[in-house]
Amino acid sequence: QVQLAESGGGLVQPGGSLRLSCAASGFSVESYAIAWFRQAPGKEREGVLCISRSDGATYFQDSLKGRFTISRDRGENAVYLQMNSLKPEDTAVYYCVTDQGYGCYLGRLREYGSWGQGTQVTVSS
Repeated sequence: QVQLAESGGGLVQPGGSLRLSCAASGFSVESYAIAWFRQAPGKEREGVLCISRSDGATYFQDSLKGRFTISRDRGENAVYLQMNSLKPEDTAVYYCVTDQGYGCYLGRLREYGSWGQGTQVTVSS
């Protein structure tokens, strides 16, 4: 079965950095597009960033360009979300998801993706 497991969250001060990991099992991370979503308290889950099968990045939130970066590591069979210059509004539970497709389609990922438990990111002094 296709499964993804998030890790790497924690408490960080504003302006700091975190690197989230998304470990894949049951498939190679090179096989499908993989996306990061996040859900802040009291808010809807929103798309953050996605990497296509061909390694193209899609930013679902334009404001994250220049701060967040997504990448693959085939050796670790994982996808990473590097988060820099973190702000309190970045506080959320972060999820990675794949719909076993090649491209980054927000609606399809949201509806048909396989979701894990997420990892908590808290940005606070």
